[in-house]
Amino acid sequence: MANTLFDRTIAFASICQSVKLVQEVARTGTCDRDTLSASLNSIIVTNPASTIEVFGKEENLNLGLTTLINELDNSPGGSELTRYLINILALERKLAGRRDSLAQLGDRLDTIQRQVQHFDLLDEQMVSNLASVYLDTISPLGPRIQVTGTPAQLQITGVQHKVRALLLSGIRSAVLWRQVGGKRRHLIFGRKQMIEQAKIILARNS
Repeated sequence: MANTLFDRTIAFASICQSVKLVQEVARTGTCDRDTLSASLNSIIVTNPASTIEVFGKEENLNLGLTTLINELDNSPGGSELTRYLINILALERKLAGRRDSLAQLGDRLDTIQRQVQHFDLLDEQMVSNLASVYLDTISPLGPRIQVTGTPAQLQITGVQHKVRALLLSGIRSAVLWRQVGGKRRHLIFGRKQMIEQAKIILARNS
């Protein structure tokens, strides 16, 4: 895959989309079905020819692109979304250094890929399966991501499963970010270029 500004922006927007969906689900218990589908489906696209192929088309990342432009806080304390983002990037770095965890993750995703031939990825059982992949392979790498939201929603099992499945999609996007050359310096010094690129992508899809 290419290491261009476009590719980095797409990969970073996809992390933004995952954390925005986590926030929405944790607060309200629900989110846009098509956007959820695009983010969860990216988990099982493991051998793409291009960055955008992971998500099908640019429009599937509109929420992530908008979040990248409008909502990521550059202040030292950061916003809730920024905290999720930083935690996901930190977990992905730990995952990258663990061959055993990577092998386990690969095996579990192979199983999911076989299951989606028979079941819709948004079926409750499939979302639960994705959540268990996150719990078993990513959570042990620690520290756990503290998700804030509406307490009544966070007690619902289905909501917990969606949140964990979306965190797994965030990890998948963080892997993609690293594969297309994304580095911490791009977040600090290349932020404006990514925001401008995100605006260009959004404009041609609106």
